Amino acid sequence: MKINKAIYHCVFWLLAYFFWIYIFRNSTLVLAHTITIQFCYLVFIAANYYFNSLYAIPFLLNRKKYARFFVAFLAAIVVTAWLRVPVSYLVRKYLFLVNDTHFNSLDVFYESFINIFFWVFFIVAAKMVIERIRSQVYIEQIEKEKAANELNFLRAQFNPHFLFNSINSIYAHIDKSNKDARGMLLTFSEMLRYQLYECNVELIEIERELNYIKNYISLQKSRIDERIKVCFSAENIDNAFKVPPLILITFIENAFKYVGFNECRENRVEICLKYESGDLKFSIFNTKDSFINKAQGSSGLGIANTKRRLELLYPGKHSLEIQDTENDYTARLTILNI
Repeated sequence: MKINKAIYHCVFWLLAYFFWIYIFRNSTLVLAHTITIQFCYLVFIAANYYFNSLYAIPFLLNRKKYARFFVAFLAAIVVTAWLRVPVSYLVRKYLFLVNDTHFNSLDVFYESFINIFFWVFFIVAAKMVIERIRSQVYIEQIEKEKAANELNFLRAQFNPHFLFNSINSIYAHIDKSNKDARGMLLTFSEMLRYQLYECNVELIEIERELNYIKNYISLQKSRIDERIKVCFSAENIDNAFKVPPLILITFIENAFKYVGFNECRENRVEICLKYESGDLKFSIFNTKDSFINKAQGSSGLGIANTKRRLELLYPGKHSLEIQDTENDYTARLTILNI
């Protein structure tokens, strides 16, 4: 894709170059002079375009720093217009061999400023209009997909009700003396209800998400070897703030899935959630069984989806570090200004 994008840019500037040569050709100048002059303009216009495309628009205009964007836009054009003055003088003297004793720097600067400003403004404006149209088309597609998903969800409402009724029937048939099994089924029912009915929002109270995590840990502790130490801590958690639902559970599922028991070492899963100075910090560590068949290892799809979700929800406002060794796995996630 990067190669295709580079080819697209090269073709665009090449076509623009030929267009300028055709439009601004002058019968009083030989073709070589026109080609050289327009090439100089091409370099300065392209430099301004990429300055705006890579810096000014994403970091200033898109962040509503309009005054700074306007200053940066004009400043870049002024700088390149001034740079064209000595370039124009050197080209005339050493390439065209014109001994021009009346070379006027201000006139060259003014002409350069007008030409560069016009074409940069035109190209940048065209680019923004095209991106706006693309964004609108993309949003419309997302809205259609969202509507279709909601319709499918409504059509599938019978299945969750049937599932909960089945769970209640199973619960009723479990012997009352088997408190562990009855408790596990109730915990599973509560987790299922959370996923089906409470997670259809963008943000949810941290208290409800923590309750789901605790239920999941409780179920997993009853499954894994009792000699594996499980530690979970939540520090300075303010129940007033909200988080995206199920944003952390993938890392926790991964830890319990691959934690192994080895009698030669301490085996453990450590989960820590901390709210500090407006930042949410999450870390998870688990020892691994080195004898796990790598062919049966994780495809990484869940972690990859969570990474993509974080990029969409918190662009530039999160950091994720993962250390995966033969004996243990560590993930550290920080969400800034949550």
